[in-house]
Amino acid sequence: MQPVSKPDNGEFDSFKGDIEAAERRVAREIDPGARALVIAIGVFVLLLSFVLPHTGGAKGLDVLISSDVAVREGITLPSRVFIWLALVFGVGFSMLALLTRRWALAWIALAGSTVASLVGLLAVWSRQTAPGGYPGPGIGLIVAWLAVIVVTYHWARAVWVRTAVHLAAEEERRRYVAEQQRKGLLDGLDDDPKD
Repeated sequence: MQPVSKPDNGEFDSFKGDIEAAERRVAREIDPGARALVIAIGVFVLLLSFVLPHTGGAKGLDVLISSDVAVREGITLPSRVFIWLALVFGVGFSMLALLTRRWALAWIALAGSTVASLVGLLAVWSRQTAPGGYPGPGIGLIVAWLAVIVVTYHWARAVWVRTAVHLAAEEERRRYVAEQQRKGLLDGLDDDPKD
């Protein structure tokens, strides 16, 4: 029987590798919780915005494929770039990140959606200041821009919360390593010789 003041690290050390592997696996995953539903709804609204009028008679899909209707409506580069960024990052990477729950994919979705939000602002502005004869922004462009902003906001919250958990686990790991390094060679030996 061992005294209470002396911990038995033998059992813990045998599971240390398993615990570290599980910690690394968990560190690569996110758990957006209720935000996953909000992000999924945002992705769905973003997909619906592609069939709504982007500007004039051009729908979001027309802008995406640069159809004749989009050319007639005078669709500019910011609108095209916004629609592609919204599709790739707002829809594509967001769906991948939600399905796989991978932290790296969530970061990519966040970064791309952030850029898409800013380019969306430029797209709306360029439609509002279009030369005479060209229509202003349509409901599809506005809805797509707002949906990308919502998706970006919720990805940022999901990723940063996960980052705080990572930092706490990393701090705990650093504390444990520092404690192990402080222990000397003789700290593990009993002072009382056994009979």
